Amino acid sequence: MLDVSHVTKKYGKVVACDDLSFHLDAGSVTVLLGPNGAGKSTIMKSIIGFLRYEGDIRIGGFENKTVDARRLLGYIPEMPSLYPNLTVSEHLEFIARAYRLKNYKTYADELLERFELTDKKKKFGDELSKGMQQKLNICLGLLPRPKALLLDEPMIGLDPHAIKQLKQMIEDMRAEGRTLLVSTHIIDSVDMLWDRTLIMQKGAIRANITRAELDADGRTLEQLFFDVTEGVERSDMEHSGAEEREK
Repeated sequence: MLDVSHVTKKYGKVVACDDLSFHLDAGSVTVLLGPNGAGKSTIMKSIIGFLRYEGDIRIGGFENKTVDARRLLGYIPEMPSLYPNLTVSEHLEFIARAYRLKNYKTYADELLERFELTDKKKKFGDELSKGMQQKLNICLGLLPRPKALLLDEPMIGLDPHAIKQLKQMIEDMRAEGRTLLVSTHIIDSVDMLWDRTLIMQKGAIRANITRAELDADGRTLEQLFFDVTEGVERSDMEHSGAEEREK
């Protein structure tokens, strides 16, 4: 569903993403891990089409910057970018019009209820607390029901109820056959959700492994993360990533 092939992104002489390649199946949740500055946000923004890069990115077989690909792809950014003069309801209407959605209001109301924003429909964007802004940010990303969804640090700023609802919705979307890529540096927030993990460091993918492979290896996701990022050599993990890139 999502194919990244030999993607390199440079900021001047700084290589933010260095020849990245990976494939994500439909109906899967992939967790993108890495310390700050690893290149996670850069590859996410490259996939969504916000940045120029070298290489090839395809969504459902379509080049990622085409209209066909954008109809399939959704994005929930780390920092909400709301319009101060639009109400919560108007934000949802804006997204519905942008994606030409029909009969969206029932689902919009369901999202507002799940994230406890029903009584905030008439509030303007700049009247919401940071946590409420993040919850609205999530609702806006979910409203088009994208086939592939990128989530960049989605749980930061959420209260426990919202975290529970988001995790349930991620599981529901996976069951519906959608593809999700969740970028975070907070391992505990995603430990029970993932099917595959990609671990980045200094712009490169240092590990590409499924949950089943890690279970067979006898380590937790946290142990793998620190083994990879703190320099413990794991040639088997690197081999697994190399095999995936060759597919």
